[in-house]
Amino acid sequence: MLEQKKPNLGLKALIIAGLMVFLLIPTILINDLVKEREARQDEAFKEVSSKWAETQTLAGPFVTIPYVEYIKDSTGVVKKYKQYIHILPDQLNISGNISPEKRYRGIFEIVVYNSNLSFKGSFSNLTTFNTDIPRANILFDQAFVSFGITDLRGIKENVQLHWANETMNFNSGVETQDVIQSGINIPIQLSATDTLNKVTNFSFNLNLNGSQFLYFSPVGKETIVNITSNWKTPSFSGAFLPDKRTVTEKGFNAFWKVLHLNRNFPQMWRNSDYNISTSAFGISLIVPVDSYTKTDRSIKYAILIIGLTFLTFFFLELINNKPVHPLQYILVGFALCIFYVLLLSISEHISYNLSYLIASVMTIGLISWYSASILRDKKLAYLIAGDLVILYGFIFCLIQLEDYALLMGSLGLFTILAIVMHFSRKIDWASLTKKIEGGNNSLE
Repeated sequence: MLEQKKPNLGLKALIIAGLMVFLLIPTILINDLVKEREARQDEAFKEVSSKWAETQTLAGPFVTIPYVEYIKDSTGVVKKYKQYIHILPDQLNISGNISPEKRYRGIFEIVVYNSNLSFKGSFSNLTTFNTDIPRANILFDQAFVSFGITDLRGIKENVQLHWANETMNFNSGVETQDVIQSGINIPIQLSATDTLNKVTNFSFNLNLNGSQFLYFSPVGKETIVNITSNWKTPSFSGAFLPDKRTVTEKGFNAFWKVLHLNRNFPQMWRNSDYNISTSAFGISLIVPVDSYTKTDRSIKYAILIIGLTFLTFFFLELINNKPVHPLQYILVGFALCIFYVLLLSISEHISYNLSYLIASVMTIGLISWYSASILRDKKLAYLIAGDLVILYGFIFCLIQLEDYALLMGSLGLFTILAIVMHFSRKIDWASLTKKIEGGNNSLE
């Protein structure tokens, strides 16, 4: 029979603390795995979007009128340059419906959409605006209407512009990238002899595919946007939030009204003096907080789970005089870390909540069975199981919260610390240390 003196209580506590720090290494590696799987999901999104259509930002329509500018260079030679005047509409009304679809690339879910949109509005004084450009230099006969679309692959049908009393088909591409980088355009007939206060009405419909985001640039002196959809979890973002919105289990309706006074560009300017994209607003068809985000949030509490579980074992070891070897602490810690791998892998195939339940039941069951073996006491194993149920339940509740997660987390941690301090104050550490250091442990 081999006799071995029991370890010093302070040294044992120091070893357990070191093991807790050591077990942070696998949790960091697991967190990296979560990031890697999330990156693969982003790659799947880009792959599907590249075939369907990317996110869409719509800008326009607006009228562009070329003019000639003569500039003398440093050598005294006068050169002729073609420049552009851009004129925005007085009124712009956009209405329509977004029909989202879920597509899958392997195990990854991607949201795409088809939109049917109607554009109506009016321009005024297209040929009688105030400018210091000589009227003879303005090329009214070369004017055109432009409409910005981020990804032209999303256009599903020909786009016909109803301009005054004419109906014309848009052409692909843009004549100048002063205002938009990609889109469609159409020449229009303007006359330098048009009378003052002439109003030109326009309208067209757009059948457009896109992925996840649909934004609008408020180019009208008054821009009104009214969008409906059967998507139940929209996110409204960009420079302006809806003036009115209704979100129900059947979908959403959103209404915006943006005035020219709300944005940082005028109704008319030359060349590329202003950037209209900074005022874009719209809708993001988001998937509710996905499994990767929730798993990442749960890993942040790994040190809490490991620390409190180890603390429970340590107290039971001291109070009941049932020694637990550091190697056994490590095995319990590894089981707690594997919980996150189980959660990540299972949640890629079924709902996150059910995945959390399955992973936590497996982990609690394994640790409880192991605890009953090493402590040789089923009641203590049940106590540890109850402790883990409370911990995993607490973390699950925190993950479901968003706005109040920090508040509830801090209150929960304070409560846990208060409970630990309450029970630990009843322990006579001085006599317990003497008892442990003076005792022997027989190893056969």
